[in-house]
Amino acid sequence: MGSSPSYRAFQNKPSPSLAIRERLDHPVIDTDVHTIEYTPLLEDYLAEEGGAAAVDQFRAAIARGFGYLSNAWYDQGWDERRAKRSTRPPWWALPTANTLDLATVSLPELLHERLQEAGTDFAVLYPNIATFAPHIGNPDLRRVVVRAVNRFNADLFRKYADRLTPVAAIPLHTPQEGIEELEYAVKELGLKAALIPGYVNRPIQALADQYPRAQHPDVAQNGFWVDTYALDSEHDYDPFWAKAVELKVVLTTHSAGMGWTARRSISNYMYNHIGHFADASHALAKALFFGGVTRRFPQLRVGFLEGGAAWAANLFADLVGHWEKRNGRAIENYNPARVDRELLVTLFQRYGDDVLRGKPLVDGDALIGGALGRANNFRAQDPDRLDDFAAAGIETVEDIAARFVPNFYFGAEADDPTVAFAFNEKVLGARLNAFWASDSGHWDVPDLTEVLADTYRLVERGALSEQDFRDLVYTHPYNFYAGTNPEFFKGTAIEGGGKKVKHAA
Repeated sequence: MGSSPSYRAFQNKPSPSLAIRERLDHPVIDTDVHTIEYTPLLEDYLAEEGGAAAVDQFRAAIARGFGYLSNAWYDQGWDERRAKRSTRPPWWALPTANTLDLATVSLPELLHERLQEAGTDFAVLYPNIATFAPHIGNPDLRRVVVRAVNRFNADLFRKYADRLTPVAAIPLHTPQEGIEELEYAVKELGLKAALIPGYVNRPIQALADQYPRAQHPDVAQNGFWVDTYALDSEHDYDPFWAKAVELKVVLTTHSAGMGWTARRSISNYMYNHIGHFADASHALAKALFFGGVTRRFPQLRVGFLEGGAAWAANLFADLVGHWEKRNGRAIENYNPARVDRELLVTLFQRYGDDVLRGKPLVDGDALIGGALGRANNFRAQDPDRLDDFAAAGIETVEDIAARFVPNFYFGAEADDPTVAFAFNEKVLGARLNAFWASDSGHWDVPDLTEVLADTYRLVERGALSEQDFRDLVYTHPYNFYAGTNPEFFKGTAIEGGGKKVKHAA
């Protein structure tokens, strides 16, 4: 092995990202690099955790696919795909033509050596199997796979901890399951960041009772609701949020929205893919906000990866706009009890010939119901449930920013121009915490040497300032991790903050 040629023998071009990095006076932190678990070695860990049967179950699960991203699509003809509305699953998702990069995300030593070519000083890693392991439906297999991948990645990257750290996969089908794995990952394995599923698909109980999964798998495949933990959840997840705060662990999510409602094309992967990470993150962020989690746990930090920042800017603006119109006081503007009955009758009598057309004018509730339409605008509501912002504790616009901005960080890919929206304080009234999440290792990044240069082009075009760029690639990711755990970067290449990091020639 030692006599093999250096990877530089296969790299015959300069790195534009390294050239950008050498001009900066601050480090660069990549919050989302995807690595690939070498399956033959991972299966040894699976066998240790669950025996040979677990390895067989794992292989079958990989072949079958998970949730709505089922690989059954490949075994179906077009008539069956149309009849079942089988979602086209992802395909050809790795940069195979760039074999050097493909090997880089599979080999920790090579990734550690080449990180500088991406213009990066430190990277948080999202191993591929770790990203979907928490979504495995079978509870026994889920716990085995999660534990195995966490041990595998902790062992494999431990000696490269100065520049690389993998996340711990944390399942959340129940809060206790999450607590147990989080404690093990942090206290036993020494992992410092966690990946939670953005949601859990749960069966709609009325359908499950009438159509048991064993006899009606297609009904079970479609008869589900999305549990985002914090609003109308099947469980109380406060003990899990409290444990994350106690252990000083930031939580991140990287879950797919493919297969949801309109993202169910039977033929077009890109149709299903565009915006799907943002959709899943949008759902979780809304739940954490409206469910009052960020109010009860102000120290909780959650990073939403790979969906960009445009959705976050839109959500923040929507929260402000909706609260201004429908907060606990303003909602009375729409209370049917506030209708001035006398004025309504007078106006119908004066201006109503075209709509009454000789029909008698009926006073009272019938008139009000007619004026308000035949939807639910005339129905009385529970007076204790009129304020949808109550659990979040929102009394002012400033409260929205306080429950949203410090708690949430938004991962923007290297080539995503919409990250500029997050920094537009003049429009939003706040500056959101976007951070750099390159997505290196997947098809989004065909060349590792281009990632930082791709992002810096936004500065060159005037979409981002130099300060915005610094916040994106350094300040915000540093604050996300070190703000929760001051020891996070201890012993790493960027310990000490803003000192310029030297790179090898």
